[in-house]
Amino acid sequence: MSAPTGGGPATGGTLVVAYDIGTTGAKTCLYRFDGSGVTLAANATVEYGIRFLPDGGVEQDPDDWWRAIGSGTRTVLAAAGAKASDVRAASFCCQMQGLVLVDAAGRPVRPAMSYMDQRASEQKRRGIERGVKVAGLNLRKLLPSLVVAGGVSASAKDPIWKYHWVREHEPEAFARVHRWLDAKEYLVAKATGRFAMTPDSANATFLYDTRPSRLDADGLGSWSPAMCRLFDIDSSHLPEVVGPTDVVGPLLPAAAAELGLKPGTPIYGGGGDLSLVGLGSGAVEPGDAHLYMGTSGWVSAVTDRRLVDTDAMIASVMGARRGLYNYMSEQETSGKCMEWVKDHLVLDEVGAYLGARNAAEDPDASYGSLFELLDESIEEVAPGADGVLFAPWLHGNRSPFEDPNARGIFFNIGLGAGKRSLVRSVAEGIAMHNRWQLESIRRKTSVRGPVRFVGGGARSRSIARIMADVLGEVVETVESPQNAGALGAALLCARGLGLVGTLADAKAIVKPAAVYEPRAELAGMYGDRFGVFKRLYERNKPLFAALNGGR
Repeated sequence: MSAPTGGGPATGGTLVVAYDIGTTGAKTCLYRFDGSGVTLAANATVEYGIRFLPDGGVEQDPDDWWRAIGSGTRTVLAAAGAKASDVRAASFCCQMQGLVLVDAAGRPVRPAMSYMDQRASEQKRRGIERGVKVAGLNLRKLLPSLVVAGGVSASAKDPIWKYHWVREHEPEAFARVHRWLDAKEYLVAKATGRFAMTPDSANATFLYDTRPSRLDADGLGSWSPAMCRLFDIDSSHLPEVVGPTDVVGPLLPAAAAELGLKPGTPIYGGGGDLSLVGLGSGAVEPGDAHLYMGTSGWVSAVTDRRLVDTDAMIASVMGARRGLYNYMSEQETSGKCMEWVKDHLVLDEVGAYLGARNAAEDPDASYGSLFELLDESIEEVAPGADGVLFAPWLHGNRSPFEDPNARGIFFNIGLGAGKRSLVRSVAEGIAMHNRWQLESIRRKTSVRGPVRFVGGGARSRSIARIMADVLGEVVETVESPQNAGALGAALLCARGLGLVGTLADAKAIVKPAAVYEPRAELAGMYGDRFGVFKRLYERNKPLFAALNGGR
């Protein structure tokens, strides 16, 4: 667990607890809302494991998430000098497109399948790639999906195909399934005893009717019987859908005892990270864009209509604000690439430094200490990384191309390139991929600058500067960028409690902490390198398949 940070005794204002359940750790944040805005009273991060299996599976124990937030809650309350009874509400921001199948008592029937799990390639192939095709997808399933759901399950990592994988490979576990949940829904159910999903999570299943004409006055739709029939889904497994600022229920006594909160504390619907990170970054109006760099990463733009690009694997997901969508392009491994750098390129050199700072493995702490050191190392290498290009596809890729076989590449290493050149090339490679994503997003919708940069990676000055130079965009970071998702969840509580007038107020509440202007003299060099970067995948696609397609 990372050392807790706090803003002093919790005096005055209204306290809410917000949880951000990420890939490798849970952040617990205690926020205070008062007449002057919102402040972070205390925060803590607790790590948990993730299992990468030989067959492409990626799994987690859902109860690890629960134990982590229980530990985090007690830590932040103590750090802020607050009591459980001081907390007025709680909510969740969680990783999305996982699969948590539970029985009638809410117990998982098997480990959670992560958004990175790619075992269901065969189920996807049989389910949507046969017959008459457009863009490689079955026309009879593609068209109704685009009309009803506003997107289509075109990736082997989508929940529909994971669901089918479990049904085919683990029939005994599948026979005990009562509800299909995601990470947030599991935690909300454990807290309240109610199986409920928010529209963003429902939208991401591509079984939810998102047609504007079918939404009710609260912006809620319904599960589509037609989509369930088309994709052979048992609709009885799907939970009810509630709004992000709805109270799902009071915190149950047993759950309160485990979390360290007061029984009866209101639990709000919350949202997925794709929705709430944007809210917590202040990018909330049509045309606003944000860039997230955590374990995974994405580029997202706010739009007022449903959009989809099946060629680039980009789709819109319903946002926390009613009537708005997040048109999002995901990067499978973003900050994970920097963690790989830590483990395999530089840990031998900085191990003593990290040990002295007591920040060895916690991802939040390593972003606070390792990146401070990497800032110095990266800046000692000139832009362009001595000619080296890095492709950040360490666990396949989803957008703007979907290929579970893709892998990372160091390209164009010369005698003049050293370890620090490679480290800088990784940061530049992540930014190159972000530029490709932003370019793809702009094919369908307008994006106005500046781009808000959040997530753990945004704590690095050097990476923020590289993002601005490579993207050719003004990039802004915010205070505590690693907590943007938790702040988004806290703002949902604040809206539900009447502490803010509308979620659009996030634009005024979340102000830039630093601004990075792209350097005009680097535009030509990075433009040339970007052209080569995009060709790396197509040139190597058959080689990736030859090496990795036989799992």
